Amino acid sequence: MKKLNRLKWVVAIAAAFFVGTTFTSEVSAATINNDYALSSNQGSSLRTSNNVVIAHATAVYAPARNVAIFENRTWYSNGAYVQYIVGDGGKIYRVGSEGYQAWGAGSWANANAPVQVELAQTYDQAEFRKDYVTYVNLLHSSAVKYGIPTTVDSSAWRGVKSHLWITNNVWGDHTDPYGYLASHGITKAQFAHDVKYGFSSSGNNVNPTPTPTPKPAKPTNKKAVHVTYALHQKGKKWLNPVKDFGSGSNGFAGVPNSVHDMLYIKVNRGSIKYRVHTIEDGWLPWVHKGNKNDTVNGVAGIKGHTIDGVQMYYTTPHAETYQQAYYRSQTTQRANYLGICADNGTVAGYDSFAGMLGEPLDRLQIDVDDSSNY
Repeated sequence: MKKLNRLKWVVAIAAAFFVGTTFTSEVSAATINNDYALSSNQGSSLRTSNNVVIAHATAVYAPARNVAIFENRTWYSNGAYVQYIVGDGGKIYRVGSEGYQAWGAGSWANANAPVQVELAQTYDQAEFRKDYVTYVNLLHSSAVKYGIPTTVDSSAWRGVKSHLWITNNVWGDHTDPYGYLASHGITKAQFAHDVKYGFSSSGNNVNPTPTPTPKPAKPTNKKAVHVTYALHQKGKKWLNPVKDFGSGSNGFAGVPNSVHDMLYIKVNRGSIKYRVHTIEDGWLPWVHKGNKNDTVNGVAGIKGHTIDGVQMYYTTPHAETYQQAYYRSQTTQRANYLGICADNGTVAGYDSFAGMLGEPLDRLQIDVDDSSNY
């Protein structure tokens, strides 16, 4: 059954999209590629309420053009597509039509988002920079165009929302785009700032974060904190412990593509508390000790139950430089590490726990420091 989409102005909007015209008159036009746009008798015929603009990342390292081709070809069979895909060095590909529902983040999000934007993933930092500027400006300008606040992931039900916000507040299990942005050094706070103000045609932020006036340096008393941790492979044995983190097979706890059921963590100074989430039980109680031989008080987890989430909090000894637990994980269901976490969600710009609920955690990295080293 075909779904009619009666957008009289689709040709006009497809011709050109002026990025950020509301915040600077010097921004050049960014042409939209319509080669893979759905035709007038494809896609949803339902109009949207104009409450949110949704920011996605594709979760695959593939050209944006390929993603657009795939969504165009499988929009009906997969039931998934968005209005725009950004990538390939700052290009924009249109699939769905603005103002009509796309199928990108569940029924509530689809009904309230006149624009949803996917960011294609690349390992190339120079290409990412071009993509990021275009992505940010498209999100910003779309919000302004539809009278939507340009604030990102606020508690209000209007504004620019990440797919993670939709997951946390409405429905779903996606955490994009933060893990990918973090892989290129963009924090949640930086992303929110950039989307709020947008970029000029030179690629500079229109309202850059002011450089604070240097303050007299305070004497520091930073001590090296080493964290030792290990995972128990489900149905097998305890794996060798890991100290801090590094590269290669010794740089993380766990076995790739394997399932784990118990975890212990200990530090050489200060204290750390931690807990795990299992598919069978949800979040289990906090553990304050790290001893694999004490499965009651020294280990988080239940033997035979699959860990899919980890959370921790480090307490710095009195009079020492404040330090935190920075950690990240992978799952058996996807490549690459998820977003970086800092303590138990109290640090702005970082995820609140490691893992993707419902997906077995297959490796874990932890570092205790006064800033992230990932």
